[in-house]
Amino acid sequence: MKTIPYWLDDFPRPADLPTAPLPERIDVVVVGGGYTGLGAGRTLARNGHSVAVLEQGNIGNGASAMNGGQAGPGVKLAIQEVFKKYGPELGRQVWQATLDSMTLLEETLAEENIDCDYTPNGVIMAACKPSHYQAYAAKTEWMQQNLQYDRFKLVPPEQMHTELGTNIYHGALVDYGTSGLHPAKYLFGLARAAARAGAHICENTRVEKITRHGDGFTLATSRGPVQANAVLLATNGYTTNLVPQIQRGVFTVGSYMIVTEPLPEALQKELVPNNRVIYDSKWFLNYFRLMPDGRMSMGGRNNLSPNLDVGESAQILSARMIEIFPQLKGVPVTHTWTGQLGVTFDLMPHIGREEGVYFAYGYGGHGVALSAYLGKEAAELMTGKISRSPFAEVSHQKPFYYRGNAWFLPLAAAYYRFLDSVS
Repeated sequence: MKTIPYWLDDFPRPADLPTAPLPERIDVVVVGGGYTGLGAGRTLARNGHSVAVLEQGNIGNGASAMNGGQAGPGVKLAIQEVFKKYGPELGRQVWQATLDSMTLLEETLAEENIDCDYTPNGVIMAACKPSHYQAYAAKTEWMQQNLQYDRFKLVPPEQMHTELGTNIYHGALVDYGTSGLHPAKYLFGLARAAARAGAHICENTRVEKITRHGDGFTLATSRGPVQANAVLLATNGYTTNLVPQIQRGVFTVGSYMIVTEPLPEALQKELVPNNRVIYDSKWFLNYFRLMPDGRMSMGGRNNLSPNLDVGESAQILSARMIEIFPQLKGVPVTHTWTGQLGVTFDLMPHIGREEGVYFAYGYGGHGVALSAYLGKEAAELMTGKISRSPFAEVSHQKPFYYRGNAWFLPLAAAYYRFLDSVS
């Protein structure tokens, strides 16, 4: 069993990926070479700004090449809760922005000719309990009334066989607005697009310190200093204390995945007849899908730590996969890996500025489409092309008890396990 992301084993970093030496001076430095940073770099370069995207390792070393490849609208916080917390006007703007992120994703794939096995077949949200299915029914009605969103379809329990080859769930909700893709193919395609636009992609460039001075910033890096007029941190779940006030608004959570060997075509059709991506209604949710080459992938966690043993997590996920699909008993698992999510205390993505440094982060597992969109929004806010973004206006919680050490994760994990047992 390989302990590397399947996506990178299937589609390694291209040897001819365009990279550049570290410039001495540049208009904008973007720290982080994932979807957010590359989306920002592409936008800045297309708008005529010189920009360097600094990645501490190689492109593909972070969450952008490790996720489940599910791209859809919405944020981590349920949209009904967004309405309650921020009001209907801002809530509608947030929802529309997430729809716009899907439009941006599809436009980028078309404009840049990125082949990433894009499958716009929808997502199955599987109900683990009858009450969860009832909540899906209520959500469907709420979405139609408040957002005129009509891409949901309820699947009652007696019809679940048309969507999944398992009898473990109590109905489901299908959202036709969600798609699947190959994260590494998308990432490397986005990197090429940013470079074609004129962005400098600088790999193996760790930023060690950011110093603000009268006419901009000096960044000390592992490859020497660079001066910039503006800086954007796009590090999400890998955010450090380069700017402590930015780190205080996000914490890191681990997520774990396994992938089986390729399945016979008949078994693929039995398990997921419509080739949709899937996640369930648990607090510690499970997410799974068929891979482009017919493997089954399974992701999730029963602990929030980013530092669990991947072998142990593979055993847990394998048992969970067989519980859902007994047909997979005995099918070898070929890959297991872990990645880091960036989660905020209010479960909302944020764009902001602290000590003169801009940031965009906090997708909480909903960043495949949204991250490049926030990169674009942050880039346009920095340069004055746009004057506002809903993600810059939602209040940003930074609790006094958090200074970069997420000591509370075991307590939160225990609480989520309790909720899964009673709700």
